[in-house]
Amino acid sequence: MADGVARWGRRAVLRRAALLGGGAALGVAGTTQTAWIADRRLPLGGGPASATLGSRYQQVGGGVEVVWGVRTGVPLVALTFDDGPQPQWTPMVLDTLAEHGVPATFFLVGERARRHATLVRDRLGGHEVGNHSWAHHDLARMDARTAYDDLRRSHEAIAAATGAAPALLRPPWGHLGGAVLHAAARLNYRLVLWTLQMVEGEYPHDPAGHARRIVADVRPGTILLGHDVGPERRLVALRGLPDMITGLRARGYTFVTVSELLRRAAVLGAAR
Repeated sequence: MADGVARWGRRAVLRRAALLGGGAALGVAGTTQTAWIADRRLPLGGGPASATLGSRYQQVGGGVEVVWGVRTGVPLVALTFDDGPQPQWTPMVLDTLAEHGVPATFFLVGERARRHATLVRDRLGGHEVGNHSWAHHDLARMDARTAYDDLRRSHEAIAAATGAAPALLRPPWGHLGGAVLHAAARLNYRLVLWTLQMVEGEYPHDPAGHARRIVADVRPGTILLGHDVGPERRLVALRGLPDMITGLRARGYTFVTVSELLRRAAVLGAAR
């Protein structure tokens, strides 16, 4: 009898400790239940983590695609620039691309596109534009309505400034939440992240060294992330951009926009 009471007492203590401390002492079943209770603190529909509006009708199309790059044996690379436009650097990037005949994809911040429309107006022929949010705030912290309103506002500003409506979305910092997916689907966007990012901080005052590093790291189907806005250290990549372009071309690479990269990959895949 005493042993039974002792065992019951130990179970009661363990159960109480589990409920107070996250459920670890209860094993798998207890942990799952406690985690489920904790998760209820997040909105079940329409919140930052939810990709649905709960029981409401989902105003989306067939879905949304998320891409980091493509798998292909063809030496193609998509050069992308985030956070612009800004007077300090965007013209430098556009001048370099024009000199070398390279197309790129610019993920524009809507508020900056509206404020600096003259920087990109009539200068993006052959290039592609994408949406990078209205003011570079974290979309993954927004609920579904706020994320959609943010992206819609940015969409309209970019279309007005450039004459081209964006069909691609890159969320700031690559942060994804369910609400971001839902908003992207409503706007019929493809979500584009990246395969490889510039590493300016590793090559201070060495544009040529940074260019060699990027040229060596690119693989067929790479989406390469750079910035035309930011701290001064990022100028290392932009000053080395001519070397990067010539180095990749020497390796047989062709520069394409993100949409062209995805189109070619789809054609190649269908032909197999």
